Order: sequence, then structure tokens, then C-alpha cells
Amino acid sequence: MDIMTLRNYESLGPFEIKNFLAESATKAARKSATAYLNAWRGNPNWVATEPREAFFTLGHFAVQETKRVMDVAPGIGGIPRVDGSAERLAAWVAKHDDLPGASFLAKMVPWAVQKFGFKADAFVGELVDSIIGDHYPEPDRMLHHNEIVVREYLQWAMVGHPKPKGDFKLYAVEGGTAAMCYTFKSLKNNRLLNAGDTIALGVPIFTPYLEMPHLEDYDLQIVPIHAPQENRFQFTDAELDKLLDPKIKAFFVVNPGNPSAMAISEEVIAKIGEILKKRPELLLLTDDVYGTFVPGFRSLLGAYPRNTIGVYSYSKYFGCTGWRLGVIAVHEDNIFDEQIAAHDAATLAKLDKRYGTLTPHPREIKFIDRIVADSRDVALNHTAGLSLPQQVMMSLFSLYELMDEDKAYQKACMEICQRRSHLTLEGLSIEVQPNPHFDHYYGLIDFEFWLRKYGSEDLVTWVKKNVHPLDIVFRLAEDHGIVLLNGGGFEAPDWSARISFANLDDEVYEKIGRAVRAVARNYVEAFQRETGTVVARKPG
Repeated sequence: MDIMTLRNYESLGPFEIKNFLAESATKAARKSATAYLNAWRGNPNWVATEPREAFFTLGHFAVQETKRVMDVAPGIGGIPRVDGSAERLAAWVAKHDDLPGASFLAKMVPWAVQKFGFKADAFVGELVDSIIGDHYPEPDRMLHHNEIVVREYLQWAMVGHPKPKGDFKLYAVEGGTAAMCYTFKSLKNNRLLNAGDTIALGVPIFTPYLEMPHLEDYDLQIVPIHAPQENRFQFTDAELDKLLDPKIKAFFVVNPGNPSAMAISEEVIAKIGEILKKRPELLLLTDDVYGTFVPGFRSLLGAYPRNTIGVYSYSKYFGCTGWRLGVIAVHEDNIFDEQIAAHDAATLAKLDKRYGTLTPHPREIKFIDRIVADSRDVALNHTAGLSLPQQVMMSLFSLYELMDEDKAYQKACMEICQRRSHLTLEGLSIEVQPNPHFDHYYGLIDFEFWLRKYGSEDLVTWVKKNVHPLDIVFRLAEDHGIVLLNGGGFEAPDWSARISFANLDDEVYEKIGRAVRAVARNYVEAFQRETGTVVARKPG
């Protein structure tokens, strides 16, 4: 595709460009009778089966519980009763131990009772009534037992060690996307971020973080904090020092990165801590969806809980994007509440008016609860909260991981992604040094970096002059039926492409690697024809 045509796509985000790529790739696959490969999707092609089996078996038991209370034709049950529910569940799963998930349920309840000091009937009663879905969420922010379970899960998945003192308050939400929307909204509504304010983004980054600040709703200025490929996608000291500028009110990161797939190193986390000593008012937001794919992961939420809003989604790890399960976490001792309380009288009066219908003392409402209210435009706060069956699934996923002392599930998920990334590298015919911070969920193929390493500076200069950055992904689509996302849309290097190692079968990844290598080889051959220069180590 010629450069002038490709320029028509420059204003679009990568998730919009992929629609055109998919159309081209589908045509190419049909024409060549090969498979259409959509390696852009982050949706994993695996699912966690045992907690799902437990969910559906628990649902069967719960329906029987409704019939114990009322059983009226043509199919009307009553509200399940809490008293004796744990004993009845234990007897029921013993009688139906052949049902999928029954053995997990039999172990789960006593494990949770012992681990968290739950009252068995109260815990089981919450699960049974919630899976039926016959009430609004109560508490609206998160069910009592579910919050305790998920808090422990997040301690493993996000927080890391050492564990901060005090507790995190959680809000169960409709996936990581809802967590982003609700958080942006409340930061604005509570005047922690105002139109014209400046925030910093750790780039490359998931594209909505680049796009949302520019919406009329927020009108924020962005300062990019770069994590360059040359530094193994870690923020450099010079880039982090930008955060010392007092006009920057917040720093948002995705950790591990999307698309870089690199977790922030211990050294960089420590450097951020040095910056916070000089700028203790700096707000942090960390989106840690992929942390479970890095052994011993440590989040900014665990390192600096006072300054940090944590966002987590269950989607990728458990293969449950359709369940829409996410969490917002804010520590009970945080600077968000302090900054709200420090507003001037006029601003506090406006916030009193906004939240005054909820309580006679609106200034006592914590930031996490303001997020809940804002998610339903305050007036509908009484019906806020994540669907109760969804919260049950969240509890079961969390307990499944917590009970897995050998971390067999985590190891299996990691092995899937690692195997696919290694196959891609074989297809590319390149070697990459191991990196303990790399999660292998995505990969960023940087053509500029690659051509410089295997070719020459003259080759890179020629490609930049004669090849549009989007040509890479369109050529993959049109010639090979493969869809990758353009890296530039993530504020990654322009001549790069993001590949997902999560959503396709193992055997296709070596083919994708070979196709990418073929595209690079075409550029090298064109350079050689035009310049007469021979590239000694051309790709392939």
C-alpha cells in the first residue's frame, strides 16, 4: 500500500486500524487458502476450568436451596436461607461428588473458614444468595466475604512483599475497562485532576490511557515517560526525573507493560520511591493486569500504597474477558482522601452538594466510596455494585489460586505464553537474552531496532525515508493473512508491531515469525536494489 494511502490511517488508534487490517488479512487468507491469523487479540485461548465447574455446580445447589423455602408451580422458588447452609452444602456435595467442581467446593469452604476466620453459614449464605442474584449488591462496593478473599488474592497477584501495613479497600467492577473509566471520572469529579492539568504516562502504554485524557470530559495535558527498547523497556533515570516537575499531578503506568510486556524492575521502583520523597503529593495509578505472568511480581500499589490507585482485571489470567471481572484498590491510608479534605472552601462546598444526598456528612465519604457513587452518577448509588453472580465467580477464581500452594496453574499459564514467544523467535531467526521481568504475554517487534542490529544505520535511514510505519502491519495482512497491531499507536517505536502470544495455537507462532522476517527481508532487498549497498547480515 502506498504512503499516501497509509497516511489516511494515521489519526486512528491501533484497535480501529485493526478493522481494516482484518479485512485485508481475511481476503489474503481466502485467496491463498491459508489460515487467517488474528495475533492482535489479547484474549487468551485458554480458560480456568475447575473454578467454573464449581460455579455451575454451586448454582445447581443454590436453586435447590430456593426450592427448600418455596416451591410453587410453574417454577417459583424462595430466597435461600443462611442458617445451616454450610452443613447442607457439605452434605449435598458429598452426595453429588460425581459432579464437576464438587470436590473443589468440598475443600474450598473449610479452607476459607480456617484461612479467614469466616463463619461458615455466613460465607456459604453469601455465595448461595449471590449466585442466585436475587438482591442488589450489599454492601454496594463489594460483598463482605468476597472483599476479604480478593484482598488476599491481590496481595499475591499485585501487592507482593513486604506486605504494607493496613488494608486495601476494594471496589468490584465490570473489568479493567470499567476500572479505568470510573477512576478517571472520580479523579475529575473530586477535583484531583482538572481540565488543563498535566499527567505523566509511562510509555509505551495501552492506547486508551493515551486517548482518554484528550477527551473533552478531561482535557488533560500529557508528558510521556519513556521506557526505551535500548533500556530493555525500563524507565531511565532521565525520563523519571521529569516527574520532579511540580506541574505533573499524576503518573499512570501499565505494569507489566502493554505492549512491552515488561514489568518495572526493583531498581526502577526504588527510583520512583526517591521521587516520591521529593514529591509526596504525586498521584500514581497502576494497571497490573499482567502481573500474574511474572514470578514474584511487585506492584507500585505494594511499594507505595499511600499514593497509588491499583487496577486489576481477572480477564487474562483466568481466560474470562466475557465475565467482566475487575477491581479498584485504594489503601485505607491514602493521599487521595487527604487532598480532597485540603480543597478550598468553595470546592468543598461543590463536593458537599454532589455527594450530599448520600449522607448528612459528605466530607466523611472516602475516595473509594466516591468512586462507587460516581460510577452510578451519585443519584443511583443505591443500586451500585457489580452483579452478584459475577462476584461469586470472582471469589471462586481467587480461592482457586490461593488454594494452589504449588502454583501449578500459574506455571501452566506461563509455560503457554513462553512456548509461543520462543516459537516466534525461532521463526524470526533471532535470539533474545532472557529477562526475568518479561511476561511473554505480548511481544513488541521493533523493526528499526532489528534492522539496525542486523543491517546498518544507512538501511534504517532508507526505511524511514521510503517506508510508512503502517506498511509493516498492512503488508503482513495483505501478503500473509496476519493481523498485528502497529506499535506507534501505543507510543512504542513507530516501526514496530505488537503480537499477542495468548490467543492462537502454538504451531502458528513460528509461521508468524517467518512472515515478519519476510517483510523485513523485502525492505532490505528494496534498499539493496535502490542503493547498490549489500547488507551483510540481512534478516532471514
